[in-house]
Amino acid sequence: MAKITLVDDDENIVTSVSLALESHGHAVKAYYDGAAGLAALENEPPDLAILDVKMPRMDGMEVLRRLRRSSDLPVIILTSKDDEIDEILGFNLGADDYIHKPFSQRLLIERVKAVLRRSGIDGEEPAGSAAAAAEASARALKRGKLTLDPARHDCLWDGKPVKLTVTEFLLLQALAQRPGFVKSRDNLMDAAYDDQVYVDDRTIDSHIKRMRKKFREVDPEFDAIETLYGVGYRYRET
Repeated sequence: MAKITLVDDDENIVTSVSLALESHGHAVKAYYDGAAGLAALENEPPDLAILDVKMPRMDGMEVLRRLRRSSDLPVIILTSKDDEIDEILGFNLGADDYIHKPFSQRLLIERVKAVLRRSGIDGEEPAGSAAAAAEASARALKRGKLTLDPARHDCLWDGKPVKLTVTEFLLLQALAQRPGFVKSRDNLMDAAYDDQVYVDDRTIDSHIKRMRKKFREVDPEFDAIETLYGVGYRYRET
């Protein structure tokens, strides 16, 4: 179904995760250190990357940091650290999901399915009314200086490209579809994440913060995403 690159220095985890993913039809390429993994991700981008944090030569966070300079490739972070700060850093750098070791293979497969579904490469065709909804959501959306093209995963601000991850794109799309209307963090979680994936408020805040930073790199005056403290966010059409 999908091409997945796995980067982890633990041979047992590489073997077990590869077997689990391959049993669900995915093609897996594995690398045992961050530098080799980054080179492979840049030279032959897959549909999804799974990165361990603690690795020789280059850790997973640095791989993600460098990858995000030029790619919006979906990324799941694996870590043995039970550290909230580490998790927030991962989301700030643009991770799409985060799994703590040890984890069940079932959990991993569900998270992979969720990220692939959000990126539109799960290979499943919608049926019935879902097909109409999918067609509608794929139409280009224009709101003032903003243009979103879900079919191409393109985002333009005042004609300039803004590179967004899958999760960031879905969050912005949810906000821009109804300018002026407040979206709670729960509403945004529903728009960007599969029902089986739990994320907390800080995750949404981290994605919004990173998204604003990207827009301000092309327009220092960008202020279209408003925060309503204790309530949520809304898109202000400019």
